[in-house]
Amino acid sequence: MVQFTEQAYNWEECLDKIRANYGEHFTILSRKAVRMGGFFGLFTREGIEVTGYVSNRYEKGSPGFPVIHDLNHPGASAVLPQSLSPGPGTGSSGAVREPVSPRESGSRSEILDFEEAKRRVLAVAGKDLTMQQVLATVQEINEKIDKAAPAVQEENPNLKQLGDFFELNDFSPQYRETIVARVKKECSLEDLENFQVLQDTVLEMIGESIGIYEARPPSRRPRIMILVGPTGVGKTTTIAKLAAAYALPEPGIRPLSVRMITIDSLRIGARNQIEAYGGIMGIPVAYADSREELAKTVALFSEDVDLILVDTFGKSPRDAVKLGEMKQILDACGSRAETHLVLTAATKTSDLFDILRQFEPFAYRSVIITKMDETIKIGNIISVLAEKGKPISYITNGQTVPTDIQKAAVADFLCNLDGFQLNRQKIEGRFSAGR
Repeated sequence: MVQFTEQAYNWEECLDKIRANYGEHFTILSRKAVRMGGFFGLFTREGIEVTGYVSNRYEKGSPGFPVIHDLNHPGASAVLPQSLSPGPGTGSSGAVREPVSPRESGSRSEILDFEEAKRRVLAVAGKDLTMQQVLATVQEINEKIDKAAPAVQEENPNLKQLGDFFELNDFSPQYRETIVARVKKECSLEDLENFQVLQDTVLEMIGESIGIYEARPPSRRPRIMILVGPTGVGKTTTIAKLAAAYALPEPGIRPLSVRMITIDSLRIGARNQIEAYGGIMGIPVAYADSREELAKTVALFSEDVDLILVDTFGKSPRDAVKLGEMKQILDACGSRAETHLVLTAATKTSDLFDILRQFEPFAYRSVIITKMDETIKIGNIISVLAEKGKPISYITNGQTVPTDIQKAAVADFLCNLDGFQLNRQKIEGRFSAGR
């Protein structure tokens, strides 16, 4: 008995190789999809691997009609070429029926697990011990190949350096895997050998993953913006910065009529702080401590203003009761209100996931990143927001009011990555208009 394993890019090619090497009398044990070709585990193509055996009775060139058995498919004639036999006009070699492709055959083309294939082989071969050895050998080879593949892929020094950069910038493991998978799929061998080209490609992929929030013009006045977030992220200061950006814009931009409302009754001095900001900028400030009071205040301001900014109290995202109470109050602003979640750039990755999840009931449209100047690692922000599909609307630096706030731009995040060599002008050109 001769055992064999053949690989090819399609079924017909694989059958031709088996016939050329072993003749027409063979039995197929298993078929499975494999990755073939490539370099260092990259740029492989999908192929098929067939294992089987040839009985000692049937050496290549022996007389008789060709016999093909597929032990994975008892009804082989429906999936594989039928056993060949003489027929009118066919001669002694018979004719081969075109096989149905795995996609066309549906569930019939699914690879049977090892134990099921083993059971069928033993049933046909009369529990031949040689068959058990063949199957065990095939399984052992496949396991060794699977274990060796990751080690081969890690040999590329540029990919390793890329991994070091991801770790340096605190990107999440899942985000790293996503980018590296794209690199392996989309980059040529020449690109992988040129780190500058590889780096530029990766930066573009990172930039594409950063979502920028584009506010739609409100259907009617006023536009209402609500800021929510944990304690200490700088919501009140950000409210004041937004008020200044719209009420005291740069020359040539029409100033808006702005009002500020706070519902923060928990933090000592919160009301005094926002009133102080309003006094400096000449922007009226109101206080509301209930849903009814907030509804009345919004209705009053809606008569003659362009923008209403609502400041909220900060609570731990784990305090579900307080968050629920705050949401009930904010519902008074109506469905037109835009809710924005405020986060600091230095928040740990695990905490970011927790905060995003806990504030989901507020249906926030975007995220505002504060205190960008207080951290050198922003891969955590990029990773988490990309994985959760959340866009960014504004970024802030420092505590100065009315400056140090700007609309979010992809270039600002890419240029803050550590270790990468980049050209800001080129990046801004690629991701102009926030993208």
